[in-house]
Amino acid sequence: MFTLDSWFSWFDACPWGTIAGRSRCSAAEAQGRLLYTIEERRRRDASPLTTVQAVLAPVQFAVFLLSVGFVLHYLITGNGLTAATASIVVKTIALYAIMITGAMWEKDVFGRYLFAPAFFYEDAFSMLVIALHTGYLAALLTGYVSTQNQMLIALAAYAAYLFNAIQFLMKLRAARREEARWPIRVGSAAGARG
Repeated sequence: MFTLDSWFSWFDACPWGTIAGRSRCSAAEAQGRLLYTIEERRRRDASPLTTVQAVLAPVQFAVFLLSVGFVLHYLITGNGLTAATASIVVKTIALYAIMITGAMWEKDVFGRYLFAPAFFYEDAFSMLVIALHTGYLAALLTGYVSTQNQMLIALAAYAAYLFNAIQFLMKLRAARREEARWPIRVGSAAGARG
């Protein structure tokens, strides 16, 4: 039966229930949810999209660094508009590629395209990153915004991207720490069942 609460619960992937307005938390929340369950970790390791993400992330970061250089060069000297504009467009395409494949990866690993509890806040902030990059493209295509302001939009998008990249790096670090302890957790869980 469809209710408003059931509709909201479909979207609610917040890992902390009381922040999302729930008055009680699930057993997984009460115990402290692991980043990956055993099954999610198996699916992550088996997914070809894990490799795609591992390749696209550093490529996008390299494009970001080059583009920042081109944009700052243009803003400081007034020269190199074509290179700066092209680099922002390439960076935006790289962002779309990593976001689309990242959503497919989340579906493979967690069973949903976005806002899996393990990546809820990273995905939420990614929406701002996409909006700012798309805003730049809209400004470029419509011409309603001056070239100077287009570059400032791009820099705002890049600042948001950098923050989001740090979020994902911290999540990767947490996953590696968790995996370092994984045999202990798996062994203790298997021992409890055995």
